[in-house]
Amino acid sequence: MYIPYGHQSITEEDIQAVVDVLRSDYLTTGPAIGEFEQKAADYVGAKYAVAVSNGTAALHIACLAAGIAPGDEVITTPITFAASANCVLYCGGRPVFADIDPVTYNIDPAEIERKITPKTKAIIPVHFTGQPCEMEEIHRIAREHGLAVIEDAAHALGAEYKGQKIGSLPSDMTAFSFHPVKPITTGEGGMVVTDDAKLYERLCLFRSHGITRAEGLMGQNEGGWYYEQLELGYNYRMTDIQAALGSSQLEKLDAFIQRRSYLAGRYTEAFAGIPGLACPEQLPHAASGWHLYVLQFLEQERGQAFARLREAGIGVNVHYIPVYHHPYYRKHGYQDTFCPHAEQLYQHMLSLPLYPGLTEGQQDVVIEQVKKLV
Repeated sequence: MYIPYGHQSITEEDIQAVVDVLRSDYLTTGPAIGEFEQKAADYVGAKYAVAVSNGTAALHIACLAAGIAPGDEVITTPITFAASANCVLYCGGRPVFADIDPVTYNIDPAEIERKITPKTKAIIPVHFTGQPCEMEEIHRIAREHGLAVIEDAAHALGAEYKGQKIGSLPSDMTAFSFHPVKPITTGEGGMVVTDDAKLYERLCLFRSHGITRAEGLMGQNEGGWYYEQLELGYNYRMTDIQAALGSSQLEKLDAFIQRRSYLAGRYTEAFAGIPGLACPEQLPHAASGWHLYVLQFLEQERGQAFARLREAGIGVNVHYIPVYHHPYYRKHGYQDTFCPHAEQLYQHMLSLPLYPGLTEGQQDVVIEQVKKLV
């Protein structure tokens, strides 16, 4: 029996929602898109939502809408998937890596402040594992320095910070991912939410080739067939098939998070106080979406722990290799970048299986194998 670190949870209702679209007149750019966007915006408490083809596309159009351009610097964390930094490179900007808080594993606001230069244009805080960053402090820094804030909430749909859903905080934009291991899935897919009407207009343009039919944006209108390309946009549209699945999944999100939280609590109860293990700590004023459960093996060689648990059928993984370690980044000016707390975490962390469909019996197997290892 192999137990993966993450897995989608698909019901018959989800399947039927997709079948209904397949039998309809629209497979893409139809009514299911708007329905999903409205449901997601209502859920997180945002005015506008723009569905796109994947989470990376969401980050990319958010950076474009924020005006990231060549010469600009954007501060983010090294403990994230490469897309959190790549989206800046796509715009010609330069990612700047600020170290993490060793307790929460999220970007440290004090380190953000140290990295600000006259070229800094924005901050991309990543809600790693689903636990919200210290957004109040990040927003303060952004206001004082005139910076945009784009939350990378790929792990954090449904998470809360000081009683507010991620997506409703006073950031410029928040990006979500709907990859199969994420809080909900559309297969591949992503979304950007915002309360700013102008940013919403730009997000919509960049999603679909930079083209609009909106009379208020066009220079002229030659008829009902007419449209204009105003920006160099991309084909980042989501299909109605994906959106229908997303709407169905969204109805189960709270139950998914409740299950993830319960399973995370079982892990913490099982491993608390065991020498050589460090459980993830949670902020008292935040509610994690528990996308990942990251356990630190402090006295065990991580590579050996990874191999032995994989051999036992436990699909542990490592989230993440610090972005600046990748050869592309090393070749393009990051060979001397070093974030000590991020490095320390990377040396010791493994992600344990955590998803709504994980049974207590399967989890007990994981717990038994980890205890045997240490």
